[in-house]
Amino acid sequence: MNVDENSSNIVKLLRELNGNVENLSSKIDRMIELQASLTEILSPKKKPSYEGLPLDVATLLSLPDHLRKTALALSELGEATATEISKKTGRVRAAESDYLNQLVTKGYVAKKRKSHEVYFYIEV
Repeated sequence: MNVDENSSNIVKLLRELNGNVENLSSKIDRMIELQASLTEILSPKKKPSYEGLPLDVATLLSLPDHLRKTALALSELGEATATEISKKTGRVRAAESDYLNQLVTKGYVAKKRKSHEVYFYIEV
């Protein structure tokens, strides 16, 4: 095989690869459209809105999933105890207490004591 045949074969393979990538891309686009349609059909009418949260999107995305879930629950409740957060997230109170205190340490959440209860809130 000479150099021209090798170049021709490489170009042919690259064109074939490009066609396969374009085909996959169009299939992925279609899957995304179907997912959006199904989500719209199956989701409840009222979706929680996280616009205007004291924690911005970049901050929320930088948090690990377990802390993000706690922060979002706290955002929805405004001010809450670890027990109230645990009811919202479905996790045990001790875990939520730990997660809330991690968020306090990171500076995203503040806490205050009212009588015997400790309330957590997001400072605006």
